[in-house]
This record gives sequence, C-alpha cells and structure tokens, in this order.
Amino acid sequence: MQAFWQGTGMILLYIGPLVIVTIAARKLLKVPDELFRKILHFILMIAYIPIVFVYDVWWHAALFGVLLLAVAYPLLTLLGRRPNFSAFVNERKAGEYRDSCILALGLMAAAICICWGWLGDRHMVLACIYAWGVGDGFAALVGKRFGRHKLRLKWVDPRKSVEGSAAMFVFSTLAALAVLLVRGGLSFGGCLLVAGAGSAVCTVVEMCTKGGFDTITCPTAALLVMLPLVKLLGG
Repeated sequence: MQAFWQGTGMILLYIGPLVIVTIAARKLLKVPDELFRKILHFILMIAYIPIVFVYDVWWHAALFGVLLLAVAYPLLTLLGRRPNFSAFVNERKAGEYRDSCILALGLMAAAICICWGWLGDRHMVLACIYAWGVGDGFAALVGKRFGRHKLRLKWVDPRKSVEGSAAMFVFSTLAALAVLLVRGGLSFGGCLLVAGAGSAVCTVVEMCTKGGFDTITCPTAALLVMLPLVKLLGG
C-alpha cells in the first residue's frame, strides 16, 4: 500500500495545481462560462494519464478512482448547498458536477478493470476514453461558436450541430490515434482504423444521448468497438 499512497500523492500534486489555477482564473479573470466548463473537462482528460501510468498494478488505479469518488461526492454535495456555487461553476442543473463525478469515476474504474485488469492493456483505457472525451470538449466549443447547421433528426439532440459533431470526430480520432501509436502493436493504418471507428461510434452515440449520460454511453460504446477491433487486427 505504500506504493499506492506514493502514486496517489504524485497524482494529486499533478492535478491539484491545475484545478486551483483554473478556479482562480474563473474568479479573478472572469473566464467565460462554457470555457471554464471545458477547461475542467480537459483537466479530467489530462488526469487520466497519471492515473493509468503512475501505478504499477491495475487495482491501485481502480482503487484511486473509488477513493476519489468517496471524497469528491460528499464534498460537492456540501459545496452545492452554498449560495452561488452552481452559478460559479456554471452547472446546467443543481448537482450536475456531483452526479457527473459518479459517472466519470465509475466509468474510469470499470475501464481500468476491463482493459488493464482483465486484458492487461493499460493503453486501451486511455484510447477508449479519449475516443469520446477529448472530442466532446472541442465539440462544445466549436458547436457553440460555429454551429450554424443543426442536425434535424428525430433521434438526435436538437442542440447538436454538424460543425460540433465534426469537431468531435476529428479531435477524438487524433487523441485516440496518438495513444494507439504510443501503445504500438499495430501499423499506422491499423491504429487509424481503430481510432476512427471508435470515434465515429462515439460521435453518433453522443448525438442521441441526452441528460449528460454521454459520460457513460460513449466510452462504453468505444470499449465495445475498439477492443474487439484491436484483437481482430492482431494488436
């Protein structure tokens, strides 16, 4: 357990300053609402890297997610009772961040158990999450700024745009591709195929997922598509 606590300390020292600087910037520099939300989103994406690579054994990484949830959920519940907290962090509904941390950290622990614990492939934890998460952040920024062409389909969230969905696919593909190239075991074409397939599925699933549940539906879809495809290609 000494190794676990040492790794946990390293992760907190890595992530903590990012969160503090972001909150300070929000308060002092009046960072716009949507930009602040996406900065927090990208901090979470960055945080997955040390969580996956600092620990030597998979269950330490999974345990970190469980312990972080045990701390974050009651803390966010208490903060949510303070006046103006929701407005400061730009929650779309009261308790949004608290509920999202259950989905995000629970999904992370599950992905670690499946990809790293069961299959022995820690890189695929990041690849499957990044096939959704990185592009999702850019989708919101691009969609709100340039999203003039809304997707008019019954099963699609009416707020989604062609521009935002295209940004999600492109940036998710690039992020997942980078992880797969570092992982190795496949040709460039194979890595691009896996990254593109996972990102395409996540883009479609994200279009029709409402209520903020894309945090769970998209990475799950990526897992179901990318893991079999990697094995099929011999990676």
